[in-house]
Amino acid sequence: MVKPMADAVHYFPSSFLWGTATASHQVEGQGIHSDWWAWEQTSGKIVNGDQSGLACDWWGGRYMEDFDRAAADGQNAHRLSIDWARIEPRPAIWDEDALIQYREMLTALHERNIEPVVTLCHYAHPQWFIEQGGWERADSVRIFERYVRKVARALGDKVRLWCTLNEPNAYWISAYVAGVFPPGKSDVRLAFTVNTNLYRAHVAAYHALHAERPNAQVGWALYIRLLDPWRPKLALDRWVANRQHELFNAAWPRAAQTGDLRNLFGKVSIPEGKGALDWIGLNYYTRDMVSFDLTKPRELFGRRFFHPDDETSESGFIASYPEGIYRVLKWARQFGKPMYITESGVEDSTDSLRQRYLLSHLRQVWRAVNFNWPVRGYFHWTLVDNFEWDRGWSQRFGLYALNVENQERTARPSARLYAEICKQGAISSQMVKQYAPELLDSMFPG
Repeated sequence: MVKPMADAVHYFPSSFLWGTATASHQVEGQGIHSDWWAWEQTSGKIVNGDQSGLACDWWGGRYMEDFDRAAADGQNAHRLSIDWARIEPRPAIWDEDALIQYREMLTALHERNIEPVVTLCHYAHPQWFIEQGGWERADSVRIFERYVRKVARALGDKVRLWCTLNEPNAYWISAYVAGVFPPGKSDVRLAFTVNTNLYRAHVAAYHALHAERPNAQVGWALYIRLLDPWRPKLALDRWVANRQHELFNAAWPRAAQTGDLRNLFGKVSIPEGKGALDWIGLNYYTRDMVSFDLTKPRELFGRRFFHPDDETSESGFIASYPEGIYRVLKWARQFGKPMYITESGVEDSTDSLRQRYLLSHLRQVWRAVNFNWPVRGYFHWTLVDNFEWDRGWSQRFGLYALNVENQERTARPSARLYAEICKQGAISSQMVKQYAPELLDSMFPG
């Protein structure tokens, strides 16, 4: 007689932060002063010609009901961003009413026992800033620091965890190499100038936040794209995968260690940046295989593609490779800072992959926690379907589905799953049996 398997549970620390992540332009709506609003008005920039419009109507007040959902689902943290363009719609002209509304949003989170993690710049910028040259100009650092000090003074008593910049490595690639983000340029040398100014801006913001709020904990959220050589025995594949990794993933953390920011043309000394980091945010979604290819000079001669064994999302945007999140944490551990998974998720309008993706990736996060690595929290991308940048409304990452026409929210099964995880602070074999039974043997063997 075969005995039924006993319920097994993987517990996380009681202090672990369980949350979701959002970004202001993607959820607030009517961000008319931002570069992304202007970008959306230009034909051919957004899939299907989509526009953000009301987005999730957070600026109209619907953040309250979404915060209620997060609280009811057991989330104890939420990562959100401040829209720089709302705060400073014209140079050095501040919208105090906008700051009051952000303060109300932060208060609403605290009232629900949800800790805010505040990102100061999540891809979107004031349109005037971009028209003046944006991050291409050296004085962008001073301009950003001015904004950061304003926010810290107005909101700092409500915030412990600050994220200066979201995915700066993805930004300079998307905006200045691929040209799919505003300002839509394609100039590799200029891209590295932008990267340097972004890093200097982080450093200035780090010191400004600590000056204004000595107890602040300041980090960034990097987009980590795991890069594996397609033919590990081939030196050229190993070389190009490592080269891309060092340039894209590793440059900023190493700069925080050494004070030197490396780029394609050498390194830039930024000694004041050494140690200017309290925690590391890791946005992990997928991995690429990399093969040496002489026809790809703009990608350092590396052709990237998904492994054929990795399950892909509905539009082919993400390949599910759960072990990758463990490997990323193992790599980032060398920098000696607390780590947060500041984003992880998958586009899945039918919710047919997300439950497997969520459980299998969290199992790998638990492995890292079980080794006593300093992993402090996990933020699922995202709470409710939102405007996904150049991909518009074509991708659905939300635990809650959004009807853009009437703003109706509908819980997907993965919302119920994540609620169970957050409330228990654990993943269990019973959850797997209910939501993704096909994973049971691999996640809880025996």
